[in-house]
Amino acid sequence: MAAQPKRGGVSLPERRSAAKPESNILARITSSPIVSRGKQAACDAAFVSKKLLRSTGKAAWIAGTTFLILAVPLIIEMDREQQLNELELQQTSLLGAPPTASVSK
Repeated sequence: MAAQPKRGGVSLPERRSAAKPESNILARITSSPIVSRGKQAACDAAFVSKKLLRSTGKAAWIAGTTFLILAVPLIIEMDREQQLNELELQQTSLLGAPPTASVSK
């Protein structure tokens, strides 16, 4: 069986021969040392950015969990203390006793 060309589809244009390197300016530009150094700098910048984002995310996770474990219970307890003080003040005012102010000497 001989291989028959496929019907339909898209045919790609023929490649130009590399006999004239001056005619293919794009190939000369992409193979220049300036472009290769630019590509290397872009890859290095992407690598550093990825590492920085990863470490920043870890630091944010540590700070967030530390806040939840240490600061939130403290805030809740301080709120309860404030409510208890307000309740005691309200009860003493209802009973007719004057509110006591703390005396500092």
